[in-house]
Amino acid sequence: MKSLKHFALIALAFGLLASCTSVRVVSDYDQKADFNTYKSYAFYKTGIDKAQISDLDKKRILRAIEAELGARGFVKSDNPDVLISIFTKERERVDIYNNNGWGWGGFYSPWAWGPGWGWGYGNNVSTRTEGSLYIDVIDANEKELVWQGRGVGTLNNTKNIEKKEKRIKEFVSQILEEYPPQMSVASN
Repeated sequence: MKSLKHFALIALAFGLLASCTSVRVVSDYDQKADFNTYKSYAFYKTGIDKAQISDLDKKRILRAIEAELGARGFVKSDNPDVLISIFTKERERVDIYNNNGWGWGGFYSPWAWGPGWGWGYGNNVSTRTEGSLYIDVIDANEKELVWQGRGVGTLNNTKNIEKKEKRIKEFVSQILEEYPPQMSVASN
């Protein structure tokens, strides 16, 4: 019975940890763009300046993008093949859990743990900020959007700068896993 208790607590902890750190990513791209020709990039200052975040967070995001693109062999250039822009959105997410009614479950006290019947009453309400980071890739010659990636996840408003930088790197890394797109070759 004791090992069941420990297993349940560990499973709960991992579940909570996973739900807090996951980034949901989607991307879209122009199927007519030739992504094999894109080797260099520059940041699109006009678009980046419009992003509704602090200048420090912009710098963190841009450094993370530079690191990810550099690791893939892209080079920063004054005459780039693509321009990179970012923008952000955030919203408050409210979760309400209704705890009214009878139920079967476990109980815990410092002296005992075990199954039993119980009565729960009340609602638990939690709020958190959920943010979206968009990364746009624009063909520099055509001035057209050719790829867009979006990462959505919980933003932890933390005073710990190292944790904040790690979270931003995680967002950027997971978004750019989708770039360049794996284009399928149509068979005739």
